[in-house]
Amino acid sequence: MLLAGDRGGKPESKRHAYQAKLQLDQYSLVTTRLMKKHVATSEEAADSDELRDSTAQLALILDLAHQAFARNKPAAPVVHRLAGRLHKLRRQVATAVWQKLVPLAQQHRVAEYLLQDPFTRWSVEKPRGYSGDAGLLDIYYKHPIADEIVASSTLLGRQIYAYTSEAASSVAGRERRDILARTVDETASSVEKAEVLAIACGHLREAERSDALARHKLQRWIGLDQDPVSVATVNHDFAGTAVEAVQGSVRGILRRAYALGTFDLVYASGLYDYLPRAIGVRLLQRAMELVKPGGEFLFANFSDEITTDGYMETFMDWPLILRSADDMWDIINAALGGSPFDAKVYYGSNRNIVYGKVRKGDL
Repeated sequence: MLLAGDRGGKPESKRHAYQAKLQLDQYSLVTTRLMKKHVATSEEAADSDELRDSTAQLALILDLAHQAFARNKPAAPVVHRLAGRLHKLRRQVATAVWQKLVPLAQQHRVAEYLLQDPFTRWSVEKPRGYSGDAGLLDIYYKHPIADEIVASSTLLGRQIYAYTSEAASSVAGRERRDILARTVDETASSVEKAEVLAIACGHLREAERSDALARHKLQRWIGLDQDPVSVATVNHDFAGTAVEAVQGSVRGILRRAYALGTFDLVYASGLYDYLPRAIGVRLLQRAMELVKPGGEFLFANFSDEITTDGYMETFMDWPLILRSADDMWDIINAALGGSPFDAKVYYGSNRNIVYGKVRKGDL
């Protein structure tokens, strides 16, 4: 059986060296270890009877999937049923119990099939040392840079990828990229020489779809990211444009460590999935300091309506903090309740991602 940390990819020594260089600030919970600290539960918190029953239930779910793969059943329906059953199990058991089921699933022999999917494999191996990195997003964006990764996978891996890359959460992720590009363009259409800041920008793939950038309507588009590889990629890909990437972290923003100026639009598209409520509130408050009067802050979060959560947390080793529209309003009100503001919360087209947009009042 394969354990979660024994699946090849970057050797452990190199992973640790990269993480040391990266200096994860622990304000954003971007590793599985930190996420587990956020939802830490004691052994006493897990009811023994519930754990016993749910362990048996999990074993049946995984054995059925393994048998289907072994019989060469079509990959898409196998993974679809598996993800659906894991979602149902995750929702019906206590959090403490679920946390104990996750490693059991990861060690099951069905992982040998699922890890042939380049999307799942990259998420588990974490080549950059943390979850949800920009390389992973490129894979579910179906960006040309990831074509070779997909093509080099096994036939079964490509068949599973055909499903995982079209799951509702992946579709929502691609829509999020397009919403970001559209929001930048809308800002540029209403403000001459608009200035934009992307917090945790990744590879800034939305910039490739921005008409405003292509038509030189932006004064500057700053991308801030803690990952030096992402920063270097953005500066290489958008050299000679209004785009500039700089290295920085959530901690640095909260401490006002960067002389960034102010912006007509500030957004954080994938960051809140990893932020505890208290840090999310503080970041929103700080972000609004970076917004010009009349400007906006946009943030997004995978919603608690997704049905791939069980699969993501087990076989992808990719835990997220899921939120509802009420949760987004809670963060907005906690951050800005004492001051006047205009805000709205809305879902993407398939409700797998929820958005909050806050407009700063004119002076």
